[in-house]
Amino acid sequence: MNRVWWAQIKAVMRLEFKKTLFARRGLWIYVLAALPVALYIAFAVVVGNQQHGAEKLARRSEKALTYRDLTSVKEGMTKQEVLALLGKPPVADHWSEERPTDSGSNVKIEHEDYHYSDGQSDLYVNLADGKVTNLAINSYDDPGRDSIMFAGIFQFFFLRLAVFFGCLGVFMNLFRGEVLDRSLHFYFLAPIRRDVLMAGKFLAGLLATCTIFVTSEILQTCAFLWHFTARQQDLYLYHNHGLEHAGIYIGVTVLACIGYGAFFLVAGMVFRNPIAPAAIALIWESINPFLPNILKQISIIYYLKSLCPVDVPVDPGTPPILALLISNGDPVSAPLAILGILVVSVIALYVSSIRVRRMEVNYTTE
Repeated sequence: MNRVWWAQIKAVMRLEFKKTLFARRGLWIYVLAALPVALYIAFAVVVGNQQHGAEKLARRSEKALTYRDLTSVKEGMTKQEVLALLGKPPVADHWSEERPTDSGSNVKIEHEDYHYSDGQSDLYVNLADGKVTNLAINSYDDPGRDSIMFAGIFQFFFLRLAVFFGCLGVFMNLFRGEVLDRSLHFYFLAPIRRDVLMAGKFLAGLLATCTIFVTSEILQTCAFLWHFTARQQDLYLYHNHGLEHAGIYIGVTVLACIGYGAFFLVAGMVFRNPIAPAAIALIWESINPFLPNILKQISIIYYLKSLCPVDVPVDPGTPPILALLISNGDPVSAPLAILGILVVSVIALYVSSIRVRRMEVNYTTE
């Protein structure tokens, strides 16, 4: 590539970046990118209120409890043993139940529900006839559990919907939008190679989508960490690979913009109606877990999921179809996943370069 071509690419990028980033028809992309951030902010507010309630409950306890005290209660313990360990509960409910027996009579069973807290976790104890029958501990600060929630939102909302449709809106309109605005002929009349024009437009779209979605990913991480204490933030970021995971999520976001951007660029040139290729691509990406291994590899989400640092676990009671959708049974290595996305993108860009050289402008058919 000579200096003239590179200068022309940079000139196209300067024009297209501002136009793409601030286009009115693309305002909905910002909404998509902001939705996960709003979700984590709402989550932090709810958890913060719950923690405040737990702290108030802990101050009402007869004893100053620790998490170890809460976990010392076991099923089968008597009421007296629980009270000896934890003291009188700050919140207690009593109710009775009548159950039929085999002889046809009814037996009365006394139930009690106790609620304890150490300020960070809540313990719920259910007793029947003076014995513990059920226990439940709810911790409000659990980085491990919350990191799985973050991974689920990233994989199933951010990648599959926000980045997917955001790239559709940007890259489909790089040439399609010029046709609708009846301005593409100005570029075609300029002394610039069409494949150079295509490269400049693609890089501008890639820079715009990466700016939007990488910023969203950084804000998501900040909002995700908001409800943790400073000590827990330090523990998560520097001792539990949180900072490393954040970097990987940003890298996966950039690769998603590259892969989906290259696909939608060529789709915008080949198809007049963007709905058809978008629907086909969305269905193909969605059914990827159900496809044979050879067909899975003809998909961008397959490689993106292989790069994600945290796997979303499948609970035992999850329906088989949903479990298959969540799991990634045959992930590939990180270098192979990155190479796969780049190869797919290069092929799509090569097809786009051929298509743009043969492209004719006819506004009357639009």
